[in-house]
Amino acid sequence: MSDRPLLQVRDLKVHFPLRRPHPLAPARVVRAVNGVSFAMMPGRTFGIVGESGSGKTTTALAVMRLVAPTAGHIELDGVDLVPLSAAALRPLRRRFQMIFQDPFSSLNPRMTAGAIVREPLDLMAVGTPGERSRRIAELFAAVGLRPEQQRLFPHQFSGGQRQRIGIARAIATRPDLIVCDEPVSALDVAIRAQILNLLLRLQREYGLAYLFISHDLGVVQHMCDDIAVMYLGRIVELTDRAALFRRPLHPYTWALLSAVPGAAAARGEARVRLAGDPPSAIDPPAGCGFASRCPFAEPRCRSERPELRDVAAGHWVACHRVDRAGRGPHEATPQPAAAVPPAWSG
Repeated sequence: MSDRPLLQVRDLKVHFPLRRPHPLAPARVVRAVNGVSFAMMPGRTFGIVGESGSGKTTTALAVMRLVAPTAGHIELDGVDLVPLSAAALRPLRRRFQMIFQDPFSSLNPRMTAGAIVREPLDLMAVGTPGERSRRIAELFAAVGLRPEQQRLFPHQFSGGQRQRIGIARAIATRPDLIVCDEPVSALDVAIRAQILNLLLRLQREYGLAYLFISHDLGVVQHMCDDIAVMYLGRIVELTDRAALFRRPLHPYTWALLSAVPGAAAARGEARVRLAGDPPSAIDPPAGCGFASRCPFAEPRCRSERPELRDVAAGHWVACHRVDRAGRGPHEATPQPAAAVPPAWSG
């Protein structure tokens, strides 16, 4: 396996302009992603977690070039995707594909399942027509679908089966990277484990790398090797799975992990409730975006934005209150009583 990152994202920004209520109104933008950087290695799973509105899905869509980056670089195996035109990008799309969140709306209802899986092979002229037909049969078997189901339409499948079709479509061109945007959140709980285990098996068999987007930390713990925690368009903590779940350093990560069954108890901690809502991405605060909800915030947090820094081997965090010894504020400071109620509410 290569020791060079397969995907490297540097200072990615995605801003969406808002419509002006009248011509003289000042221009405003939503800073959905506001300076995100990370690297992921071949064959590994890199997870991005956070609340709704944190920017994780927009980051995934920007990596796929399904939304236009405002600034920054997205390098796939050393090739920057940001400046490429649609025509120049097309040959590279064989190498990175996407599994969407909703298997009900991501499949064309007018196409058969076989045609849906075959479509990327036809669009990218992969192999001969005969080779494509054999490839479709292999893909249906790989994801646990029967050969005769190629002739059925999406409405004739269950939700889990539709997601299997989406997975088969994603791996059809033998990509190196698959972006998984909440791939099991729309499925019944009983089906989720089957789909997650299918993704793990395909990763082993095909050597896939996954960029895995989720708000479910239990799923992330099961799937991911490395994890970035996003808040208000920025990464606030980044490390490997073991370090994050054993010892979260950022107060936001600490609060998120307290909602995972057994995670807080394993560290001898109570569950945490955060008051209030995240600030607006239209007018973000000058300092730390989490300061208004953080039980450990001090004046510096509200005026000076913390930069993402390496506080331990491979453990990055953006928090003024994490000290030089790499201790989070919840470790170095007694927990405020208001921040530790008996149950999670957020």
